[in-house]
Amino acid sequence: MSDLSTRLFRFLNRTSLVAQIVVGLIAGVVLALLAPEAARSVGLLGDLFVAALKAAAPILVFILVAASLANHQRGQPTHIRPILGLYALGTLSAAVTAVVASFLFPTSLTLVSEVSDVVPPSGVAQVLKTLLFNIVDNPVHALLQGNFIGILAWAIALGLAFRSAGESTRSLVSDLSAGVTGIVQLIIRCAPLGIFGLVANILATSGFGVLVGYAQLLAVLVGSMLFVALVLNPVLVYWQIRRNPYPLVFTCLRESGITAFFTRSSAANIPVNLQLCERLGLHKDTYAVSIPLGATINMAGAAITITVLTLAAVHTLGIPVDLPSALLLSLLAAVCACGASGVAGGSLLLIPLACSLFGISNDVSMQVVAVGFIIGVVQDSVETALNSSTDALFTAASCIAHGDTVDAE
Repeated sequence: MSDLSTRLFRFLNRTSLVAQIVVGLIAGVVLALLAPEAARSVGLLGDLFVAALKAAAPILVFILVAASLANHQRGQPTHIRPILGLYALGTLSAAVTAVVASFLFPTSLTLVSEVSDVVPPSGVAQVLKTLLFNIVDNPVHALLQGNFIGILAWAIALGLAFRSAGESTRSLVSDLSAGVTGIVQLIIRCAPLGIFGLVANILATSGFGVLVGYAQLLAVLVGSMLFVALVLNPVLVYWQIRRNPYPLVFTCLRESGITAFFTRSSAANIPVNLQLCERLGLHKDTYAVSIPLGATINMAGAAITITVLTLAAVHTLGIPVDLPSALLLSLLAAVCACGASGVAGGSLLLIPLACSLFGISNDVSMQVVAVGFIIGVVQDSVETALNSSTDALFTAASCIAHGDTVDAE
């Protein structure tokens, strides 16, 4: 038995984590098909994995950002500004892509019962107000609630304050960062088991039969997101690095997008992206800030969801849409998507705000939200995979453009 355990341990060490995740994914599909009851029970593994990632992410981001700023060498360049530019351009471009796709493939909805237990924001001002109050949130409350805007604000403030602290204090912060990073690496090593449990449980519990009636809507949503991931993002990356972008694109999709697809949480995928950036050899002072920031404001997938579902409602109701209105919707969707993390319910609850541009009543728009919840098993998974993998992609592209060495083969 001991010999078997030793051989298994050596095999796991020799096999890449991505290969192990693929094995876990296939095993989850097989178990769901052959033994649905057993598949539901192993869902506990997936729930534990996601819960562990969500628990580790806030404290990891807080300590990592603070340590990076505290130990930052004066004169050492970081590339946060161009990354923010890529985030904004990518989100706006995604919204425009969704508008074009919606015009090319107009979709009608069969409206369902109203969602009565959620309240959407009343306007862009409320979304921005929520974000501002999240910035000045109590740090303990921010850590408990996973408010990454507040966590970033406090981590940046403390990190800058610690830059004038003694050497021993800055060393302590660095040691804390290394310790938390080690714990997170252990959690990520459990990803194959976590993905196995998530896949088995999702397929055994939900299936995909309920999604057949929304096939065209899902095709427009997923098609738009795939176009952004495989065409638009590579164009933006090429603009930065001036060489074939696809090795880097596929690396980020493979090592970040797969886990984000199944965890369906940008916050839970922050540790995965941080570890990916470390393996790519990116500058820690850059990715320690850009990755958690991207998880809150880089929302190309959310912009697509808001735009496509809004225009589907418009088409269903026979409301004419001119070019200026479509462009205004793109801008509003991009702004709202950046604020989606500050609103309970994420991108779906910002749909009524976009629908209000076309005079659609809140009663009808909330029925569109209900449709979003129904297709969420696919829509939310693909959206999160696009959002999270793009965080790592744009961070890596900016670092390459400014001279950092990245191995994306």
